[in-house]
Amino acid sequence: MTGLEEAKRRAESDAKSRGYFLNPDTSFLNDLLAGLVENERRYGYPSCPCRIATGKFELDRDIICPCDYRDADVEKYGACYCALYVRKDIFEGKTPLNPVPERRPPQKQRAAISAAGTPVSVSVKAAEKPDVEKKESGAPGMKLWYCKQCGYVALRDEPPYLCPICKAKKEMFAEVKLELVG
Repeated sequence: MTGLEEAKRRAESDAKSRGYFLNPDTSFLNDLLAGLVENERRYGYPSCPCRIATGKFELDRDIICPCDYRDADVEKYGACYCALYVRKDIFEGKTPLNPVPERRPPQKQRAAISAAGTPVSVSVKAAEKPDVEKKESGAPGMKLWYCKQCGYVALRDEPPYLCPICKAKKEMFAEVKLELVG
């Protein structure tokens, strides 16, 4: 499966789970998906292809697709900011697709613009992890994993293949090391 096919499969799965559809314009849709694939290759996460990403995970967390603003935009305007996700009436051509105003706060936009002036490269495996040491907890082989995209936490021997909440890939999970006191 190519990167584009995988991105489309993930987006379709997410759209279906929320009752949304993908943009019906195949050429436009493929351009958006190619942008997501390129951003994931470049930054290690699929940041919105219609916004300026910094390559710094913490600054871009709100614009990782599906972005934090998607649901409110689809509800109010019928589509998300980049128009990857649309409502049924737009998908069926009953309602025209109109531009969606930017919801991202101006301070986050400015931070992205100023940070984008310097090329940044981030490795997902080198992303920050909590600095807390772990003592034996009586659960041999079990580890605490958190999704760096949405904050989901799971106790298991290895991270989930996909986050059940935001559908982030396994690489977006980091191990939480705990020190048990007492």
